[in-house]
Amino acid sequence: MGIAYVVTVTLLASILVFSGIGKLRSDPHIVRVIHETVGVPMKYFPFLATCEFAGTVGMILGIWWPSLGVAAGIGLILYFVSAVVSHLRVGDGKGIGPATFLLTLSVAAFILRIVAQKVP
Repeated sequence: MGIAYVVTVTLLASILVFSGIGKLRSDPHIVRVIHETVGVPMKYFPFLATCEFAGTVGMILGIWWPSLGVAAGIGLILYFVSAVVSHLRVGDGKGIGPATFLLTLSVAAFILRIVAQKVP
């Protein structure tokens, strides 16, 4: 289980770092989806990026400190549930896919962290 957690966290961390950098650089696609479609003000982009970076660091450090991995998993799950709800609220069926995928990956990492913690 530990290997599955590491692989899942590595994939999730890579995507989140890329996404966070895109938010900080105001990538046109990210701005179009999050700002123009969903309606999140640009002033919140640094905060969203910080949440993604914090979740990434927490999940990676969770490899060695399981409690931190669990906390980061909960935080990321809440973050992506909010993203999915935000897309649903504005009827953005097209943009919900990435948020749903990242929610699924966050849930998988969280479950794997819990299971890996209990298996010797």
